[in-house]
Amino acid sequence: MSVEESVIRSYALAPAKTITAGGVRFAYREFGPKGGIPVVFFVHLAGTLDNWDPRIVDAIAANRHVITFDQQGVGASSGRVPGTIEEAADDAYAFIRALGHDRIDAFGFSVGGMIAQDLVLAHPELVRKLVLTGTGPRGGTDMDKVTRVTYGDILRSAIARSDPKEFLFFNRDRIGKAAGKAFVARLRERTADRDRPFKVTTLGTQLKAIQRFGRSAPSDLSTITQPTLIANGDNDRMVPSVLSRDLHRRIAGSELIIYPNSGHGAIFQYWEKFAPVAAAFLAA
Repeated sequence: MSVEESVIRSYALAPAKTITAGGVRFAYREFGPKGGIPVVFFVHLAGTLDNWDPRIVDAIAANRHVITFDQQGVGASSGRVPGTIEEAADDAYAFIRALGHDRIDAFGFSVGGMIAQDLVLAHPELVRKLVLTGTGPRGGTDMDKVTRVTYGDILRSAIARSDPKEFLFFNRDRIGKAAGKAFVARLRERTADRDRPFKVTTLGTQLKAIQRFGRSAPSDLSTITQPTLIANGDNDRMVPSVLSRDLHRRIAGSELIIYPNSGHGAIFQYWEKFAPVAAAFLAA
């Protein structure tokens, strides 16, 4: 079998691995062709390795080395959940450097996009390109209200006996409900060697970190000169859609996509449109 034939291109088959950095054992997966600059994915609130849409990561891994990982204290990673976004960015840097990479492309969704922002601000030499989806800037208007929205939708989903992401990520109309169920079904395509579930007891720590981020003084995003792609839905209730437009204004030369009739998980609802755009942006 040739090297090319042996390359894993399906996230459902990506092996689970661990690496220790700064005394923390980080759980991660990597797949796609190795060599060149990897694309590192930063997951959402209460997210683990099993929460990435295979339709998006597989599309990018068709031609790129893709890495996903659990934050400290999340999933199969050891340690304690960081209390601030800055600490989470420090952990990400330690993890990436432990893998031996000194240059990456960063793909962040939701709180993962906040971590990616702090990472590129602290280590601009590390990041070549930036994809920010369903996220907003430090000090963003109404970002600190995410706790109320999150707990409210968790309660609604429990009553409906549905996955909370169906409520948090998607509109509750016919189209949104169908998109939410399809997304949750895709997350279950990996059946072997799944990650450890997210601990509900750590949810509050992550929410407080987002609140601190939202109530902090804004960062100077004008220093971000990396090519940046920003995407969201037009009705994001978790991280208000206006904050994606704010990011676009503050990051010179950035590209902005706002998908209609969609919420926080717009990139998953519109994966057929978004995945090739993201793959092309990262490949250019």
